[in-house]
Amino acid sequence: MIRKLLFAAFLLAATTTSLSAQEAVTPENRLIALRHQLAESVSVKEQRTILQQMTSTGTFVAMTTLAQHLDNVELQRTAAQGVATIALSHPDYDGYLTRHLLARCLPYVGARQQKDIIAQLGQTPVEGYVSHFNGIDLAGWKGLVENPVAREQMTPLQLAEKQVEADERMRENWQVENGLLTYVGTGYDNICTVEQYGDFEMLVDWRLDPSGKEPDAGIYLRGTPQVQIWDIARTDVGAQVGSGGLYNNQKNQSTPITVADNKLGEWNSFYIRMVGDRVTVRLNGILVVDNVSLENYWDRQRPIFPIEQIELQAHGSKVYYRDIYIKRLN
Repeated sequence: MIRKLLFAAFLLAATTTSLSAQEAVTPENRLIALRHQLAESVSVKEQRTILQQMTSTGTFVAMTTLAQHLDNVELQRTAAQGVATIALSHPDYDGYLTRHLLARCLPYVGARQQKDIIAQLGQTPVEGYVSHFNGIDLAGWKGLVENPVAREQMTPLQLAEKQVEADERMRENWQVENGLLTYVGTGYDNICTVEQYGDFEMLVDWRLDPSGKEPDAGIYLRGTPQVQIWDIARTDVGAQVGSGGLYNNQKNQSTPITVADNKLGEWNSFYIRMVGDRVTVRLNGILVVDNVSLENYWDRQRPIFPIEQIELQAHGSKVYYRDIYIKRLN
């Protein structure tokens, strides 16, 4: 009993004391801390407790993280119950990926959850969130060929030739390290989704390398810069305003509502929603951009592109991405 109480206190401390003054104990930050603890835990009993704590966060990434343990005989029942609890409690998580995970959970959950899972599997399917990084290779990604305005002026042959060069450069500068999508180059080269998107929701975790020359990155929406990622200590470039803002806006709001960054070197979670030209961003569960119009950086006289690729930026320093999910809204 004493050991159990001590471990519970340890988990609570790990979830709270690692947070900086700007951070809050949101479900997203709790999950970040719990994932770190799970990676270091060696006791099956403690691992089960951590998985149960993950379930209580209720996030989509918690569900997919739990699913990674469905093949572990010692953890699969706890993991399956967690996946089912989250998926069945959040209709907005429904989709092909979620239903695939629910089907895997069927043998390991109780009769009531089995009944609810079967009922959900029988409903009309929707696409939902789709994983865009498999943790193994760069499938689904391509190199950056200039910008959307320049690309639309190229012939198909010109674009194809430049794409071959860009893909070679991408494979040099972007690698998969320990299951993470990692920029290992020294320049300013983006990695881009092969698919294009109109209206969408996106989930992505990111981490800046504190030893980098200028820790800095971003997310390009429909090929356009950008949802900013900062080292907030870089006051010389104005980074103290925090990450998540629409940095290249000139007329509309460019800075985030509040600073919600975790400490440099720790993981952060973005939720990004784009409908039309309007963008909403949550950083670590905290609203930092509220339905702000993203301007067309490449041609200020034109509206934002209605459909284009999504890009992960690197800015001269090592940066890591994981858990990349995108859901089309139209």
